[in-house]
Amino acid sequence: MFKYGQYCPVARAAEIFADRWTPLIVRELLAGSRHFNEIQRGLPGISRSLLVSRLQHLEDSGVVERHAGARRNVTEYVLTAAGSDLRDVVRPLGAWGAQWAFGEPNPEELDPKLLVWKIHQRIDRRQLPLGRTVLQFDLTGRKLHTLWLVMNPQEVSVCLKPPGFDSDLILRADVAALYRVWLGRTDYDVALRRGEVEVHGSPALARALPRWFMWSPMAPFVRACGERR
Repeated sequence: MFKYGQYCPVARAAEIFADRWTPLIVRELLAGSRHFNEIQRGLPGISRSLLVSRLQHLEDSGVVERHAGARRNVTEYVLTAAGSDLRDVVRPLGAWGAQWAFGEPNPEELDPKLLVWKIHQRIDRRQLPLGRTVLQFDLTGRKLHTLWLVMNPQEVSVCLKPPGFDSDLILRADVAALYRVWLGRTDYDVALRRGEVEVHGSPALARALPRWFMWSPMAPFVRACGERR
């Protein structure tokens, strides 16, 4: 990894944290991803070899530890105390980005699969009904993408193919509109009133649905910046 050759804490920290992809890898670990494939699903543009290299660098730097997983031959990547403290770097970085670097999205940034993956990371399982709930997403944009969350109070899974269960709710939206809701640029209730988001299915589940979503950790910063403008 690049060395600045300066005896300075900013330089030393940048040598660990400021390589390409590393802040986003740490973001995924802070979001709860522990397995290699989970981290990679949250970073669809990274190559497998580069992710291996970056994780090894973080391990060598004392930011990440590898633990044996509950299943055989499965490795878990766990943040150390030093790694967990990077939350106090990532959140202000996101706040700065929301204020100074966050305009309208480019079309290639609107990845439906990534959005549903991020949403699944932020489901409040304490708010879910007992038993299984299947939430179907019909997301339009360049083309229609249909994805599913299969949820219960113990776990939430993303399905890219029909899960074999009937959908309890169907959420329909343009992918850009749902990104705006996810990131706090548009309130969920406002998007519903405007017809930017539609929910079909059980009325009781539809009313409960917004309580399941904790939205992006960056949403409070994006929302606050919008209120100041």
